[in-house]
Amino acid sequence: MEPYMDYHGLPLPSIAHSQDSLKYFENFQVKDDDVFAITYPKSGTTWMQEILPLILNGGDLTPVKTIPNWDRVPWLEETRAAQVMDNLSSPRLMVSHMPYNLMPASFFSSKAKVIYVARNPKDVMVSSYFFHQMASFLDDPGTFDEFMDKFLAGQVLFGKWTEHVKSWKEADLGDRILHITYDEMVQDLKGAVKRFSDFLGCEMSEETLQKVASHCSFNSMKTNSMSNYSMVPQEVMDTNKSAFLRKGISGDWKNHFTPEQESKFSTAIMKELGGSHIKFPWDAEPL
Repeated sequence: MEPYMDYHGLPLPSIAHSQDSLKYFENFQVKDDDVFAITYPKSGTTWMQEILPLILNGGDLTPVKTIPNWDRVPWLEETRAAQVMDNLSSPRLMVSHMPYNLMPASFFSSKAKVIYVARNPKDVMVSSYFFHQMASFLDDPGTFDEFMDKFLAGQVLFGKWTEHVKSWKEADLGDRILHITYDEMVQDLKGAVKRFSDFLGCEMSEETLQKVASHCSFNSMKTNSMSNYSMVPQEVMDTNKSAFLRKGISGDWKNHFTPEQESKFSTAIMKELGGSHIKFPWDAEPL
């Protein structure tokens, strides 16, 4: 099997996607009370799969300790979705890596809510580089320089980071969408959980907010077998090469980029975002 399949110009991993799963995605009937967490790969998807169920069920840890994250908050475009979506009670929680323009037709006429999580692309690239090293179903990333060139060219999972974030930052969804960054979540997780709960209309006590934030800390999730991908066979994800939940921090790129690489990368990203009026917290960082 080829490692990737092409979907409207986007490379998708064949291990988790098929023509049938993408047809299911396209024809999916979105309900008004559905909740989507949308991310570019390696931008906090697993984190959102942990946080959102706890917000909707008032902090009950049972589902996040007994149901694998890919079943409790499934990827709508992946093969598993057709098997588990009918088992989800409303409001249904889903994650997706799809850009705005490729969402199911029913999404646009619905009132479904979206939380879009963006992450510093330098950290995204580093995380993706290590993920490619440990995931046998993906191409070998080559050298850091080689992978950077692929990343900037969009020759990676789900295409260009800039195109993805632009599609969702410029989406005309009014109060249906909440934008947050991975970096803000790292800085103040409890505050982020409060923002999510307010956005979803779920009142949470101070005690429950603290409970959810504590359980969803990186160190806590790293020990949760329902969330840390330890159930995936070693021949599929080789944790001897890199842990799936590796560091969970902001700014790890500083440990991997040379000044020349950082300048090249930032210049390319800023050029592609130029004229879009899109600003992120990390934009204030010096080149």
